[in-house]
Amino acid sequence: MTSLTVSTAISSGRVQLVNVRQRLLLVAKVRVWLVVAAFTFIGVVALFRIAWLGLSGESDDGRAIGLPPRGEIVDRNGVPLARAFPAYSLWYNPKALGDGPALVKSPAEVAAALVRIFPDEDQAKLAARLASGKPQYLRRRIMPEDANRIHLLGEPALEFPRESERYYPQGSMAAHVLGLVATNGHGRLGMEAVLDKQLTDPAARGAPAVLSLDSRVQGALEDELLKGMHLSASRGAGGIVLDVDTGEVLALASLPSFNPNLIDQQSVPNIFNRVTNQVYELGSVMKPITVAAAIEAGVVTDMARRYPANALQIGGFTIHDSHSFGASLNVPEALIHSSNIVTAQVADQLGGARLKATMQALGFNRRPDIELPAGFPIWPRGDWARITTMTVSYGHGLALTPMHLASAYAALVNGGVWRPATLRKLAPGEVPAGKRIWQASTSARMRQLLRMIVSVGTGRKADAPGYRVGGKTGSAEKPGAHGYQRTNLITTFAAAFPMDKPRYVVIAMMDEPQGTVATSGQRTAAWNAAPVVGRVVPRIGPLLGVMPDASRDVDISDLAPLIGNGDGE
Repeated sequence: MTSLTVSTAISSGRVQLVNVRQRLLLVAKVRVWLVVAAFTFIGVVALFRIAWLGLSGESDDGRAIGLPPRGEIVDRNGVPLARAFPAYSLWYNPKALGDGPALVKSPAEVAAALVRIFPDEDQAKLAARLASGKPQYLRRRIMPEDANRIHLLGEPALEFPRESERYYPQGSMAAHVLGLVATNGHGRLGMEAVLDKQLTDPAARGAPAVLSLDSRVQGALEDELLKGMHLSASRGAGGIVLDVDTGEVLALASLPSFNPNLIDQQSVPNIFNRVTNQVYELGSVMKPITVAAAIEAGVVTDMARRYPANALQIGGFTIHDSHSFGASLNVPEALIHSSNIVTAQVADQLGGARLKATMQALGFNRRPDIELPAGFPIWPRGDWARITTMTVSYGHGLALTPMHLASAYAALVNGGVWRPATLRKLAPGEVPAGKRIWQASTSARMRQLLRMIVSVGTGRKADAPGYRVGGKTGSAEKPGAHGYQRTNLITTFAAAFPMDKPRYVVIAMMDEPQGTVATSGQRTAAWNAAPVVGRVVPRIGPLLGVMPDASRDVDISDLAPLIGNGDGE
């Protein structure tokens, strides 16, 4: 073989080797691109799925793409009030064994075994559901240990899907504010319903919804209302703690309550919210509002002026007091003793148009400003007749929610500015400017008068030493099918503290209290609602930065000489 031939062969071999390398590199590149394309495709599909879930509102019960199932709800201090957690459910899958029998044992035997694990279940109904052959949930939210016991029964048709459940760590606390979540994963009542869009938005699930509630204050209010309810043998109770300068609700309670973790037939009636849904004639707690309107209008300028205190006859209707306080009373005495007669005369001088305008400005002619569903007031329409003006002045003929009352009293004591109530925590820049109802001087005078009612009047049992509580009692007969029911009362105490520089309004209401040994046989607000406030304030004051100080109080030196002896409601 010549050298030329050898050289040619070597050259040809090198070319073939280069070609092989090029083909191998090309194959490798193609494989890399295929892998890249596959991962890109998967990523695009996942992104489209995320976008679809966001647009369509689907949540896949929180199991899709690792998103939290539903946002948390916390109080103003970050304490969890509602959160989601993974749980087991008991699912009946009759096709688990294919076309054969659904169960290894009979439905009756399986039902009996399940009742041993869940004693609250109805064995007959459970057996009927198993015999129906229909796939269905047999029980939601079961504990892992219960799932293990069911597994040991050896029934493949009993499955345990993992689901996201709503859990309320505080139990029944603030249940009427929080509401609950339906089986479809959406809010059914309360703030769960109000905030449903926010709580189910994938983009917002990282941040909890923050309420204005303070769980410590809420717990104290509920505890004292429940105690007052039992001491007075009341049918129910309600209460509010409201920041007078922001309108934030720190506590809102309706009793009896319910546990949103476990809703049964017995607790269903308790879901109704007495504080926002129900309207009541609230009685004498309206008298300070009437007096403030009269002071603002220049109708009441002299606190020493005396008004006849004898029963009034107006168009066949008699206005009287609970008992006689003497021949005449001035305005401070009328409030201290809770005189309907004198308040009606003040309202008569003020006139229906001006009293109506004040109450409209306070929102008494519309649903209360609060995020929860609320009741519509019973509001006298048209021009108010003379007798309407008089009766409304002391809380009859006008029905409101306790929420209306709380916002009105906040304006009464905070310098005269009304703000809407809210259950959302507000940043300093979010506090609404509000609207002025009364001049600061009118509000200052009302702070004196309200403080006197507690220090020497019908509200004495609400006095908490060092906290300078001011407020007003109110006891009103409940209307019935045949007129007012003299034996069924709604009693209310509307208060604020500390009255030298008010921070919080506290409302306590009792529904149909009875005269008991604990209330000295009395049924009026002075004996049941006022003591609740007297116990609540010392419990919540230090939590809210209000410490008792016996060296401070409202200056009532110009009014004290005007007060005579007597007692009232």
